[in-house]
Amino acid sequence: MLRVGYYQFRPAFGQKKKNLLRVINTLHAVTADLIVLPELPFTGYYFQDRQETMLLSEEPSGSTIVEALTALCKERNCYVVTGFAERALDKCFNSALLIGPEGLLHTYRKLHLFSEEKNWFDPGDNALQVQTVRGAKIGMMVCFDWIFPEVMRTLALQGAQVICHPSNLVMNYCQDAMRTRCIENMVYAVTANRFGSDKRPHGELKFTGQSQITAPKGVVIHKALPQRETLFITEIDPDTALNKKITALNDLHKDRRPDFYTL
Repeated sequence: MLRVGYYQFRPAFGQKKKNLLRVINTLHAVTADLIVLPELPFTGYYFQDRQETMLLSEEPSGSTIVEALTALCKERNCYVVTGFAERALDKCFNSALLIGPEGLLHTYRKLHLFSEEKNWFDPGDNALQVQTVRGAKIGMMVCFDWIFPEVMRTLALQGAQVICHPSNLVMNYCQDAMRTRCIENMVYAVTANRFGSDKRPHGELKFTGQSQITAPKGVVIHKALPQRETLFITEIDPDTALNKKITALNDLHKDRRPDFYTL
């Protein structure tokens, strides 16, 4: 069994220290194996331009955010998947980090940039990979990646049992679509969304909350309210996701016919 969960909150734009302190204070007494935080939970989301994005982003190596989360993971003996504005030389990525007591274990860079993100970030350039946490295979994707079925399918074919999905969702049907993704792949998904809004000089962007833990066959284990801070932890059996049978004669993976899926 694996104790997984999420922390849904409202980051203050540009106030990295304040946001980090809020996360650490909230999680300091948590008992879990794996906790998922939203997309860009420390910087906020609605950047004015690329210059501002570069200013607020950090290299993971030497980042006080990564150091603080590593210390938290050591203290609580847990793992965290968090969104992160990652600076890499002259590039900037909308990333997700897997952090544990050992430190930074994996970085995933968002492949599919949504709307104005294309003005702020570089598209991800590393391959989708599955990692192991407490014996469970986990995959990582970020927000808008949900609309591309290839992402979760690729991770599922690599053996992922739990998909960690840091998000800043703004469309009201994304959470429902995650039920379909979990049916298609017979996996668990932890979608950690933020709520509230980023009010900036160039406009306001509102987020939908409703963080969600979804089980194989599309069963919603838990769904947060749209506009309320929520820390939720539950116990799941990742081995349930090893069973890809739909009927006695149908297996999601064995029945695939990729020779016919080419353009």
